[in-house]
Amino acid sequence: MYQVVIVEDDPMVSLLNKTFTERDARFQVAQSFRDGRAALEWISVHPADLLILDVYMPGITGAELLHELRARDVHTDAIMVTAANDVETVDAMLHLGVVDYLFKPFTQQRFQQALDRFCRHRETMAGRAVSQEALDKLLSRSHPAQERSAPPKGFQQSTLDLLRDCLRNAPAAGLSSEALSQATALSVVTVRRYMNYLVEQGEAISAVNYDTGGRPCRLYHLPGLS
Repeated sequence: MYQVVIVEDDPMVSLLNKTFTERDARFQVAQSFRDGRAALEWISVHPADLLILDVYMPGITGAELLHELRARDVHTDAIMVTAANDVETVDAMLHLGVVDYLFKPFTQQRFQQALDRFCRHRETMAGRAVSQEALDKLLSRSHPAQERSAPPKGFQQSTLDLLRDCLRNAPAAGLSSEALSQATALSVVTVRRYMNYLVEQGEAISAVNYDTGGRPCRLYHLPGLS
């Protein structure tokens, strides 16, 4: 079983990373850290198989953490899960040999693709020699259009995209089913059905707001973007 360390300062995203990781029986989350420096000291003593790593964190950045680990001859693989999408950062992280790079917000399916890619990487490098066929398969990347599967039967892609757009523009606290209904002209029942699907896929998060002064209200928002 592969041992995983999560380094993410947003507790909501950290929990999502842990949940998605441990749904795959090949992985176990050994530790989670919100601070890059604390993660560095722990991993230096307890080498793990895989880091699930953000770029911008207190103490040191994800890039600095990987640089320091390499300097200490710790070659733990890494999957970046981050909002950092500028060319310089992405290029720097890829040069550090990260296995995959996911932008927030991400889906469970895309996260699983990253775990699968890590496993293929380990399996390919496990022998004494690598065949051209195995290396070509390892280095191949899915086309972006294939990363998001078709919606299930009875769901409309256009409706899902409409709700995704609303969530991207939602306030930090999120939007209720009623607010999403007003913004999209969809019925509240339809909104709830589609939002339940997006939550199951890891594209959205739901939370109950008890600070309404009346009946609690369920709010929907995207995973953390910090």
